[in-house]
Amino acid sequence: MNKLLDYGRKALFYVRVLSGYEERRIRSFRMQLEQRVLQAQARKAAINKVPEQIILSEVRRMVEEMQALNKKLEETEVAIEEYFKPLDMEAEVLMKMQLQGEENKSEMMMKALQEQAMRQEVEARKSRSMHQTDNIETNQNASETLVKTCIGEEEKTLKDSVHEADKEEKTLKL
Repeated sequence: MNKLLDYGRKALFYVRVLSGYEERRIRSFRMQLEQRVLQAQARKAAINKVPEQIILSEVRRMVEEMQALNKKLEETEVAIEEYFKPLDMEAEVLMKMQLQGEENKSEMMMKALQEQAMRQEVEARKSRSMHQTDNIETNQNASETLVKTCIGEEEKTLKDSVHEADKEEKTLKL
């Protein structure tokens, strides 16, 4: 019976081969295998793309978080500026007051320096005029003294000459 079954199977196989059924079955199986291979390749490509997509989605998420943080930072900066505006205004007023005070002090210092310079100039003029007067007096005194000394020397010389002449006369008389 086993032989009969084997013979029936072989006969049925030959009929299928001759009728083209087996060939179509083999082709369809081959096509199924090819489709499975293509699907497997597509899944493999999708799996290979998954890390790229994960990385890209992670990068997008990080960029969005950074943008959100930048926006919060800008909002915080604006809030801080609004909070410190009154203080800035007060500081500006104080700075203006200090600058005005310094300008007043510098103007007073300049006036004082100018007055001092004028006093020094007047004193210098007085001292120059006094010095010139002293020089003139000294020159006059010196010239008078020189004249007196010159006259005194001439008188002395004359007296000496007269005295010598007297001596000579006395010696001649004797």
